[in-house]
Amino acid sequence: MNTAPQASSKVSAAHLRRGAYLYVRQSTIKQVLTNTESTLRQYDLRGRAIAFGWSSEQVIVIDIDQGHSGASAADREGFQRLVADVGMGKAGIVLGLECSRLARNNADWHRLLEICALSGTLICDEDGLYDPRDFNDRMLLGMKGQLSEALCRYRHKASYADLAVMPIIRRQRQVVRAGGRGRSA
Repeated sequence: MNTAPQASSKVSAAHLRRGAYLYVRQSTIKQVLTNTESTLRQYDLRGRAIAFGWSSEQVIVIDIDQGHSGASAADREGFQRLVADVGMGKAGIVLGLECSRLARNNADWHRLLEICALSGTLICDEDGLYDPRDFNDRMLLGMKGQLSEALCRYRHKASYADLAVMPIIRRQRQVVRAGGRGRSA
């Protein structure tokens, strides 16, 4: 994905004077141990911040919530620090692989969006760069958060799609359970 045009129009000198906050999280210890590719992809977002103009010294990695569900901010010290630093104007950008890495419920997600908008903090995920002060970006981020909550609403299955919402996944799993013979539900 070419992010240069977006960066030139959204990243300002004021953003670059503040830190780039990279939030890294997996929902369970098992995921931390087995989903190493996801973890690496999350850490690789550091390169996006550098490509946008932040120095590597300005990138603050918050990864202490590894193995904690995103269902609530209450038990996530790293997320609480992120929100506090954004609110204090320390962050020029927040980077996360996807919305669901940041928050799995709309209350936490929309609170972060509002604080980012008030402090002029950008949000970057694997899909793009967003300015929550911009109506269209805020609307898209809001929809991404809602989809994340809908697809991952069960606390104990926080990283897996809700099969009631994603019938295609249910059909594919039933085919596999049937021995992979191509039968569908």
